[in-house]
Amino acid sequence: MMRTRTALLLALSAALASALAACGQTAPLKPATGHQLPVAPYGGDGRPSAVELLAPRPQASPERSIELRARSEDRKDDPYDLPPES
Repeated sequence: MMRTRTALLLALSAALASALAACGQTAPLKPATGHQLPVAPYGGDGRPSAVELLAPRPQASPERSIELRARSEDRKDDPYDLPPES
């Protein structure tokens, strides 16, 4: 009886997972009825589209501005790297 319940629960969860995976939206994004996209930014030419609003800005994912070390080097003494208190 316990195996039947477990098998039924697994089958239901697999069916739910496949149903949720199949419900992705494929149409282009647009505002809900009665709503508009945000106004044009100050000094901008026009309103940004939904796709432009969803694209991450450079500040959200900055590029590295430092060079990686080519070879290992000894670390400088860190005055704040203290041992834990006893």
